[in-house]
Amino acid sequence: MIGRRKFLKRAILFIPAAGLFRHFVKEGHAKPASGGYDPANHLYGMGIDIDKCIGCGRCVEACKTENNVPKEPFFTRTWVERYTIKKDGSVEVENIESRKGKVGEKATEADVLRSFFVPKLCNQCEHPPCVQVCPVNATFSTEDGVVLVDSKRCIGCRYCIQACPYGARYLHPETRTADKCTFCYHRIVKGLLPACVEVCPTQARIFGDLRSMASRLVRFKRTKRIHVLKPHLNTEPKVYYGNLDGEVR
Repeated sequence: MIGRRKFLKRAILFIPAAGLFRHFVKEGHAKPASGGYDPANHLYGMGIDIDKCIGCGRCVEACKTENNVPKEPFFTRTWVERYTIKKDGSVEVENIESRKGKVGEKATEADVLRSFFVPKLCNQCEHPPCVQVCPVNATFSTEDGVVLVDSKRCIGCRYCIQACPYGARYLHPETRTADKCTFCYHRIVKGLLPACVEVCPTQARIFGDLRSMASRLVRFKRTKRIHVLKPHLNTEPKVYYGNLDGEVR
């Protein structure tokens, strides 16, 4: 008898992804939180203050350590890009993981107009394309606004990876299931900060509850010029960038 995962992988070849096996998973997902925590009382988001990011990469390392992400640069839940805007209008973008040992060097090219760092991660969309295309409901949204992956359901079909407009997903080389940023969900339900936020030396990352007026994130949104990535897609991201340059996509 073939296993469930192998059976579903074969079936995907013959059935459109958008509606595959929905009737198999009508029971839904159990809430991962426990104790006195009620996800209905929260709605989480993250702010990124572009002016404060120094491209140190501590957030990337903390994330990999906290969430057992493979050390290779190709696998990551969060990453930092360096944007270099030149006087001729051209833009160069590079992942700082590909230039370790060079981070912090000052640009010496005469044609460079400005450069800055942009942290990126799963945008925890209100309308996530990854959830829509998952054929087995392995990817789902929690009541408190975080998109998670149930590794026991995931069959590694990669549909969600292809559907994500932010390039925030990858196939874990060991589990062969989809993986992504979860805002360190196992931490935030206990009242802790995500690992990347906790280690940021300049407080460029701001995490908070959008339903709490006392939240630092709510204040950040109120006092900064806020942008989201790819707003034309109407995914309604919950990662907010303060003073984001128009060249960032």
